[in-house]
Amino acid sequence: MVSSPVKSEWDKVSFASTLFLCPILDRLLLTVPSKWYAELRLGLQEALVNAAKHGNNLDPRKQVIVRFCFEEGAYWWIISDEGGGFRPPARDLAEDSMCLPQVESESGRGMFLLNQIFDRVVWNRQGTEICLCKQLYAQNDRDPLLH
Repeated sequence: MVSSPVKSEWDKVSFASTLFLCPILDRLLLTVPSKWYAELRLGLQEALVNAAKHGNNLDPRKQVIVRFCFEEGAYWWIISDEGGGFRPPARDLAEDSMCLPQVESESGRGMFLLNQIFDRVVWNRQGTEICLCKQLYAQNDRDPLLH
């Protein structure tokens, strides 16, 4: 399991592996400020599609589970699938410009996108769970980044 922030209550939603994600995304983004809404919707959609399509092979008998919370100025989402997993990337794609995916390439764009949108992207060792974090406050600063 991926380490997560200290929180007594997490919300949880699960769904059959399908690409009908609008109601799920709406729920996951219910309290997100409008400034971050479109960007985070794109990132979460990418992560959910990956879990349903690549993790669970769109098998409706398999579930995608999302736990989420807002804690100390940051939004957290932990997305798990029931697939066989994969080997997560060894380095941060957001910081390595040499890892920019080719426009024509079908692989790598999603992970690059996740690293651009979220402040933290952490996979479990099996590649079946991802933890995503978006901080609304600068590190060591309580001034919101919302303005």
